[in-house]
Amino acid sequence: MEPEVLERFTWYMREQSALTVMFHTKVAEQMGLSATDEKCIDLAMRADGPLTAGRLAELSGLSTGAVTGVIDRLERAGYVRRVRDPHDRRKVLVEVTVGDVEKFGELFANAYHSLVEVLGHFDDAELAVIERYLKLQIETFRKRVIDT
Repeated sequence: MEPEVLERFTWYMREQSALTVMFHTKVAEQMGLSATDEKCIDLAMRADGPLTAGRLAELSGLSTGAVTGVIDRLERAGYVRRVRDPHDRRKVLVEVTVGDVEKFGELFANAYHSLVEVLGHFDDAELAVIERYLKLQIETFRKRVIDT
């Protein structure tokens, strides 16, 4: 790969990352959370039901100690609650309690419309390449950066 190409893509990724962090910081402020807490509630909401603190730590890349603090704050803010695992009473699960999810949906409306606008510039073949890139980027980034 040419150094100029790598430099260009590095700039794009850094800019996208900065914008994403700023966006989630803004959303978190509106929710009364830190950006880390907001991303953890997002991970919990996308999980297939309640999850353990250990699983949230794996998904977030945070230490179990840091996740305990996140769960404490989310519980105090009313976004999650700790419940006993019905299959193993020794385990504690984290359950999302956000009743009015649509309330937070409006926080993401502009981001959603931005995505629709941008994707509208590409045909199906181009979208397939973009999707392949994003999947590989997520998988590789998680493996090399988050899960290390």
